[in-house]
Amino acid sequence: MRNRLAQFGRAKFLSTFVPALIMLSACSAEPGGDTSQWKLVWSDDFEGNALDRTKWAPEVSCWGGGNDERQCYTDRPENIQVEDGTLRLVAQEETFEGPAYPPDMDMEHEVWTKPYTSGKVRTLGLADWKYGRFSARMKLPAGQGTWPAFWMMPSAPVYGTWPLSGEIDIMESVNLDTPCKDCQHEYETRTSGALHFGDRIPDNTYFFMKADESEYNGPDDEWRVYSVEWSEDTIQWFVDDQIFMRLNADQWYTESAEAEGRSFAPFDQPFYLMINLAVGGNLPEKSNGAGFDPSAFPAELLVDWVKVEQCEGDLETGKACLSQQPWHGQPMGPWETQAR
Repeated sequence: MRNRLAQFGRAKFLSTFVPALIMLSACSAEPGGDTSQWKLVWSDDFEGNALDRTKWAPEVSCWGGGNDERQCYTDRPENIQVEDGTLRLVAQEETFEGPAYPPDMDMEHEVWTKPYTSGKVRTLGLADWKYGRFSARMKLPAGQGTWPAFWMMPSAPVYGTWPLSGEIDIMESVNLDTPCKDCQHEYETRTSGALHFGDRIPDNTYFFMKADESEYNGPDDEWRVYSVEWSEDTIQWFVDDQIFMRLNADQWYTESAEAEGRSFAPFDQPFYLMINLAVGGNLPEKSNGAGFDPSAFPAELLVDWVKVEQCEGDLETGKACLSQQPWHGQPMGPWETQAR
């Protein structure tokens, strides 16, 4: 996954529903004019009793995402379940032996053993998109060591290996409902979004932002909708249709030689979707009270639906459909004193 280095913030969100009409009425007047609006182009409501293999491919791997995570991802009903209109990714303690890397990584064949298993599903090889609005309604797990994520990676490494070709994290959370000295209500109730880019490790960089805390129940108690709007020159993040971060093209870059003359690289290529539940790893085990709590498992990430919309009337740039909600925050990066 992503070379996570330090503490991540999450914030508690208002649970009040904001109608999707706000997003449509906020479309700009150019280049698609008044006719531009988000149009559904792909979705999954997780009906039936099995994962739709025409839309999702489970990842089978034990490499831990480069973050020292404790799980093997499997393609088994113990870890990936669809029932009652819900996708369940289940993380549980059990010794499991499996391939270290998924086939698409083109690494040497190795077999690793890990003490936990979990689920990860991707649209890689099945569906990808350049620009659009990407959303999922989810209920997140709690406990020290839980790390659910809804994110996007490039379908092809046009600009090179990670992070030269970029990464878009729509939603991540760690250690929900655990003691938190920096949190407004003394317990971790925050999610966040991030953008990864720059040069090869160790010269990679990122922006991230925690969503605003509130007095309401956290995302482990309530269903929330996590979204990102991605256009040619702007990417912006939402929870329940409320913006919490906006980045512009002059804030991202890639050091790839292949990007010469491409103003919006690396975020100008098709990306695919992923949803997973990681167990432990550098980020959660260095955050909040630190360490790992086995009693937090088994844990499950619940997904009600996933939707992809594109800007009808402006497929070329996607800009005409962006929400114009005001936002005056300052995204954080690895140079901040409050680290991820």
